[in-house]
Amino acid sequence: MIPLSDRNPSRTIPIVNYVLIAANILVFFWELSLGPDIERDLFLVGFVPARFWIAPFYPVNLIRIVISMFLHGGWLLLGGNMLYLWLFGDTIEDRLGHFKYAIFYLLCGFIATLTHAVMAAGSRLPSIGASGAIAGVLGAYILLFPRAQVTTLIPIFVFITIREIPAVIVLGLWFVLQLFVGVASVGVPEAQNAGGVAYFAHIGGFVAGMLLVVLMGGYRRAPRPAPFDDYFR
Repeated sequence: MIPLSDRNPSRTIPIVNYVLIAANILVFFWELSLGPDIERDLFLVGFVPARFWIAPFYPVNLIRIVISMFLHGGWLLLGGNMLYLWLFGDTIEDRLGHFKYAIFYLLCGFIATLTHAVMAAGSRLPSIGASGAIAGVLGAYILLFPRAQVTTLIPIFVFITIREIPAVIVLGLWFVLQLFVGVASVGVPEAQNAGGVAYFAHIGGFVAGMLLVVLMGGYRRAPRPAPFDDYFR
C-alpha cells in the first residue's frame, strides 16, 4: 500500500518538516557529487554498528548518527521516506509545536539507530537513511490519529485501486511487516540490513515515537499558530 494523502489537516505551517525534507534532498545531491568515491565516503561518515561499539561515547560516533539520518542509498529510498515524512510529519509538528517536533525527530532517529546497533552489534555495513526517525513520526501518528483516513494506492496484481483506509491499518500493517522481518533476522547480523533495510531501526524508531509523543505532551491540544504561520497563510 502506498499512502497518497490524509484527511488530517494541520493548523500551522510545518516549517521544521519542510526544512527536514529539504535537508535530506540536499544531502542526497551531495552524495551524488561524490562520484566513484561514494562507497568509501559513506563508510567514513555513515553509522557502522561494529565501529560504534569500539568507542560508543566518542563524539565522532555520535556525530555519525546525526549524519546518517540524512543519507540515503538511492532515489527510491529517498522518495519513499520523504513521501511518508511529507504526509504524516506536518500533523505531528502541529501537535507538538515546531521546536519540540525538531527534538522529537532527532531523538527518534537516535533511538532507532541505537536499537539497530544493539540488535546487529557485529555488522560492518553502514546504516544510513531517515527511515528510523520517520518511523518515530509514524508511531506518534498511529497513536494520536488512529482513525484518520489515509488515501491509499493499492496494487492488486495487474489492477490498481485507490481507497481511504484508517491510519491504524495502513501504518499498523507497515509496523507488523517490520516486526516480522526483523524478528526473522535475529541471530544473522548482516541479514538485519537485508535489502539495504535495517528493520530493527524501524521498530525502535516506531516505538520511540509512540512513547516520546506522550512524554512531550502530544496528547494535549495543538499549540496556537506561531506569528509566521499566520503570515504564510
